[in-house]
Amino acid sequence: MRLIAIGRMKDAHERALIDRYVKRLSPALTITELPDGKGSPGEIKRREGEALLASLPDRAFVVALDLAGKTPTSEAFADMLTGWLETGRPLCFLIGGAEGLDTPVITRADATLSLGSLTWPHMLARIMLTEQLYRARAIASGHPYHRAGRP
Repeated sequence: MRLIAIGRMKDAHERALIDRYVKRLSPALTITELPDGKGSPGEIKRREGEALLASLPDRAFVVALDLAGKTPTSEAFADMLTGWLETGRPLCFLIGGAEGLDTPVITRADATLSLGSLTWPHMLARIMLTEQLYRARAIASGHPYHRAGRP
């Protein structure tokens, strides 16, 4: 699996949170950081979109994180992730920069996923996605990390 994201994670505490889940994940998650775009907001979005699309491997199954994407439960996400992994295609998650994802990126995506209707800084979105990937794999394997239901 790959996470391709705009911007460089500089904060050691944020990096530590991501590393906590990355080292536990199977299959492994590779993170590719792309530089922030320059120019007007529209130009930034276009340039970042082009960079994201250029970073995709051939035949990639693309999941774009977008406000308008699906908002599954953790259990439903576990099922979705299992299905995506079973395609045999390289699975890539895309996170845009502050301007969001350009239309061609959304169009190219095989699926869109939302972390909810609240706006999250893209660095926190990386952490949240990585944790949810770990949680989904734990659910799929029957590991007790995920506690279903309310107390």
